[in-house]
Amino acid sequence: MPTVSIQRLDRIDALRSVAMLWMTAYHFAFDLDHFRLIAQDFHRDPFWTWQRTAIVSLFLFTAGLSQVVALAQGQGWPRFWRRWAQVTGAALLVSAGSALMFPQTFIYFGVLHGIAAMLIVVRLTAGWGLWLWPLGALAIAAKFVAPGVIAAVPALTVLNTPGLNALGFIGQLPVTEDYVPLLPWLGVMWWGVAAGRWALVHRPQWLGAADAASTGLRRGMAVLGRWSLSYYLLHQPVLIGLVTAFVWLRG
Repeated sequence: MPTVSIQRLDRIDALRSVAMLWMTAYHFAFDLDHFRLIAQDFHRDPFWTWQRTAIVSLFLFTAGLSQVVALAQGQGWPRFWRRWAQVTGAALLVSAGSALMFPQTFIYFGVLHGIAAMLIVVRLTAGWGLWLWPLGALAIAAKFVAPGVIAAVPALTVLNTPGLNALGFIGQLPVTEDYVPLLPWLGVMWWGVAAGRWALVHRPQWLGAADAASTGLRRGMAVLGRWSLSYYLLHQPVLIGLVTAFVWLRG
């Protein structure tokens, strides 16, 4: 893998910003429904379930891209563990906050929990080259195979229990506000790593680089993408606060 100069690759940051803004719009609609200002079915309506799939996929794909670039830039284990600790700490905050708001369906293995686990796997497997493409496909396919396998082998229903269901090889979805297990989502991050490795070798310009000639919008999106973890933690409290204030002012 070629060595990349130590700089931000702004197109990755901008792509992450797209996921962040899309997530914000989705969560704003979710909050409006929670406060009964609109009526939507976020658990079964394909309009919302497919959006959630696309948003999470975009987040994990860009996380894979970022990891392969970090490795190409020579990121060592100490720096990796510092970032991992930040993600893990943020995941625990999400669990605590969701437990206050949704005590029966709090988030125990959501997006940040999943990313924290996947980052370790991806770090250890990033050098597997072209194998990441079929491995990613197998991880995604496991989602569709698991229900049939578990139905055929009743002893495997233990994999549906909290804790073990973090693996994602399950026969039924848990009742929780967010759920991003290793399978199938590790496959998406593996594909991000594989795509990033290919792009660094064949099309490095596709990933972009910080450029003073960039448009204001592009620079703004790139900057926003660099603060994804802070943004993720803050956007829902801000949205909920705004909707709560609106409901209160409306009487």
